[in-house]
Amino acid sequence: MMKFAWDNYKRYAFGKNELRPLTKNGHIGNMFGGLRGATIVDALDTLYIMELGEEFQEAKSWVEKSFDLNVNGEASLFEVNIRYVGGLLTMYYLTGEEVFKSKALELGEKLLPAFNTPTGIPRGVINLGSGMSWSWGWASAGSSILAEFGTLHLEFLHLTELSGNPVFTEKVMNIRKVLNRIEKPQGLYPNFLSPVTGNWVQHHVSIGGLGDSFYEYLIKSWLMSDKRDTEAKKMYNDALEAIEKHLVKKSAGGLTYIAEWRGGILDHKMGHLACFSGGMIALGAEQAAEEKKQHYVDLAAEITHTCHESYARSDTKLGPEAFRFDAGTEAMATRLSERYYILRPEVVESYMYMWRLTHDPKYRQWGWEVVKALEKYCRVEAGFSGIRDVYTTTPNHDNMQQSFFLAETLKYLYLLFCDDDVLSLEDWVFNTEAHPLPVNHTNFKAKASVQ
Repeated sequence: MMKFAWDNYKRYAFGKNELRPLTKNGHIGNMFGGLRGATIVDALDTLYIMELGEEFQEAKSWVEKSFDLNVNGEASLFEVNIRYVGGLLTMYYLTGEEVFKSKALELGEKLLPAFNTPTGIPRGVINLGSGMSWSWGWASAGSSILAEFGTLHLEFLHLTELSGNPVFTEKVMNIRKVLNRIEKPQGLYPNFLSPVTGNWVQHHVSIGGLGDSFYEYLIKSWLMSDKRDTEAKKMYNDALEAIEKHLVKKSAGGLTYIAEWRGGILDHKMGHLACFSGGMIALGAEQAAEEKKQHYVDLAAEITHTCHESYARSDTKLGPEAFRFDAGTEAMATRLSERYYILRPEVVESYMYMWRLTHDPKYRQWGWEVVKALEKYCRVEAGFSGIRDVYTTTPNHDNMQQSFFLAETLKYLYLLFCDDDVLSLEDWVFNTEAHPLPVNHTNFKAKASVQ
C-alpha cells in the first residue's frame, strides 16, 4: 500500500504537496505557505522504516536538491511544525545526515516571529517570507487555538538540542507558563485563547479537533524528557482528571465516549480526531499511580472499542469524521457533513498503542479490517482517496491522497504488525504526525533500533 501510494505520488505529483489520485495531478493548497513536497517530507520516515530503499533515496534526494525554504506565503504554524519540522528532525535522528538537521533548524527559525505577541502565545498563521503573523479568520475573535500552540513542544525542544539555541525551548515553556497562570473552568482547557490578553475567548472544550494534540504533547513531553519533566506530567494528570469527571460518558448501549463541552453544556459527539485518546490514555496508564493503572488501561480499551464501533457500524467499515450518542443513535454520524473519511489515522493509532501495551490480538484483527476496507473503498487507479460517505458501498471519492496517510495511517498499521522493538516505545515518542523523536536517554545514532 505504501509503495502504491508513493509510486503514484511520484508519477503524478512529485514535488507538489499532495496527489489528487482521480485526476492524476498534484495539489499545492494554501496550508504550507509556499513550501512544497509535504508528502515527501511526511513519507520519508515511513519509507525508511519499511526499508523501501530506492523510494527513500528518491525522497531524500528531492530534499537535498529541490526543497526550497525561501518561500513567501501564509502557512499554518502548526502544520508546518508537525509535518515538516517533525519529519526532518526524525530523519536526522534515524540517519544522522546533516541535510535533515540544517533544513529543520532553518525552518524552525522561520516560525519564531509567530511568537511576537503580547503574551508570547503564537498566532496560528505566519508568512514564512516576511515573518508577519495573524490569527485564522475563522478563529473566534482573533484567538489562537489550543491544539495548535500546544503542539510545538516536542519539536521545539529538539530544535534547541540540535542548535544549542535556547530560544525554541523558551518559547514553548512560556506557553506553559501562560496556561498554568490562567483560571481553567472546572479544570478544563478551552480551545480558544487570545494571544493579546492571555484569556480564554469562549468556553468550548474538545478532545477532538482544536484541542486534541495539546493533551497528547503533555504526556509525551514527560516521556521524551526521560520522565524528568514533572510539570508536563502534572498538567496531563490534572487535565485527564477533569476530562474524566466532566466529559467521559457511557451511552445507553454501554459505549464509553468523550463528549464535547460548550460552556457547561455537553454535546454528545466524538470526532474521529478524538480517537487518538485511547492510545494516549494507554500510554499514560503505564505511568499512573499503581492504584490507577488498571483503571486507565480499562478506560483506554473502552474508548478504543467505541472508536472501533464507529468503523464497525458503517457499511464500508471505515469511520465517519464525527459520530454521535443521542436520540437513540450510537457511534454513527447523523449529519451528512460528518459522514466522510479522509484517510485519517487516529483509530489505527490507538490500535497500535493498545496492541503494544496489551498484546490483545483483537487490535491486530481490527487493524486488518481497516486495511481491507482501505483497499476496497479508498484505493483507486492512481493512489488512495478519501470517501465522502462511509455509509454507502458505492464510494464517492474526494480525489485527495493526504500526506498524513503516508506519514501516519500506513505507518501505524505497519507498526501494529511489527515486532515491538521496531521503534520501541521505550526509545521513541511519536509526534502528532507520527514522526518518532528520540527519548532523551537514547543514543541518537539509534539507527539499529529500526533496521
